Amino acid sequence: MKLVFLDRKTIGDDLDLKPFEDFGEVVYYDFSEEDEIAERVRDADVIVLNKAPVNERTVGGAKNLALVCVTATGTNNLDKDYLEKRGILWRNVAGYSTDSVAQHTFAMFFYLYENLAYYDSYVKEERYIADRSFTHFDRVFHELAGKTWGIVGLGAIGRRVAEIAEVFGCRVQYYSTSGKNQNDRYTRVDWDTLLEESDVISIHAPLNEDTYHLVDAAAFQKMKRSAILLNAGRGPIVVEQDLADALCSGEICAAGIDVLDHEPMRADDPLRRIKDPAKLLITPHIAWASVEARRRLMKTIYNQIEEYRESLTDKAENR
Repeated sequence: MKLVFLDRKTIGDDLDLKPFEDFGEVVYYDFSEEDEIAERVRDADVIVLNKAPVNERTVGGAKNLALVCVTATGTNNLDKDYLEKRGILWRNVAGYSTDSVAQHTFAMFFYLYENLAYYDSYVKEERYIADRSFTHFDRVFHELAGKTWGIVGLGAIGRRVAEIAEVFGCRVQYYSTSGKNQNDRYTRVDWDTLLEESDVISIHAPLNEDTYHLVDAAAFQKMKRSAILLNAGRGPIVVEQDLADALCSGEICAAGIDVLDHEPMRADDPLRRIKDPAKLLITPHIAWASVEARRRLMKTIYNQIEEYRESLTDKAENR
């Protein structure tokens, strides 16, 4: 078989991909523009990709193509109707980053909640050397225990965040974006109640018609002024201009986001103007990307290709 990785850089340079050579020839491209894909996959049996679009225009000339492996959970870049018409299999990967995203959610939260950027600067700027007191009180913080943690989207990641929040002594409540999710362990509330009562709101929902621009100006108006918003779901769930306005006006206390409307970030992103690290923390879509999560991801991709190869062997033996 011939394998083609279309955007190898999207899984990092530090992973050992040599095992994929077990399947035959492997060709790596760091990134692939849409108009480059057709030529690159022309004689491929399997393609591995993250964001590259797969449709009739990009893979129509790939006569040997039999399997498309997506190194992510989302598959909105695949034209599934076309793949089905061609009899081309596709696979994605779910559940590989649950612990990684949950961990990053709390990393963002505590950075903001305990004013860590300020205290780090206070010491490194050598102001602590001249201080008379052994403790510096200029930026107070509170205990998380006893606070209400609201979760948008109680899937695998949302449930893991809920479990951790409970360990810290939080009262956990959640909003089901589909209206179908029910979990007896946690309190399900309506949207307004989640906004009005939660001290922390973390987003772990997929992007769909129910969640697009769910968190807008009206939502920020209902939130506590002391509230912290965390988005580890998808960027367009939050209206970025409305978030910028809410942070600048003090409508909410702070926000930590790992996802944006456009990735990489655009020069005209309204969040660029907020430079205060106490108000806004932005990380470049890294919550999913712990070494362990990426290794699990690629191990699953390897197994998917191995399963496909075994199916070919079984077909050949049964002829």
